[in-house]
Amino acid sequence: MERRKFLFRSVQASALLLISGNMFASVLPMFNPVKKKKVYFHYLLFWLRKDLSEAEVKDFENFFEGLKKLPYQKNLRYGKPAASSPRNVLDNTFTYNASMEFDTLEELEAYGQLPEHLALVQKYKPFFERMLVHDTVYN
Repeated sequence: MERRKFLFRSVQASALLLISGNMFASVLPMFNPVKKKKVYFHYLLFWLRKDLSEAEVKDFENFFEGLKKLPYQKNLRYGKPAASSPRNVLDNTFTYNASMEFDTLEELEAYGQLPEHLALVQKYKPFFERMLVHDTVYN
């Protein structure tokens, strides 16, 4: 009989610990909130001039390769429009796009003022007739 009471109380105590531990874990973020890190994305669209040769269009990729070497930016990717099925909301009229991420808005803005960045823009600006930039912050 005593052994049965001991086992029953042990099970009760274990259940209480499990429940209280789960309750504590669910309430803990209210006392110590995890700060979500913001990420800044810099998205570029380019419409190259129609009179460029194939070699010049290919050479324009060196613009992106040069940007990859600059500080602050991470994960620079670039490409051409995908052969997606036509839809009313799809705009694939651009020649190239690129995206990169930054840890802070200050880094994104400092990147845009780097002499190396400005030199690359100056060198390749004659290649495009239009450029569009989207800067976005994600939580």
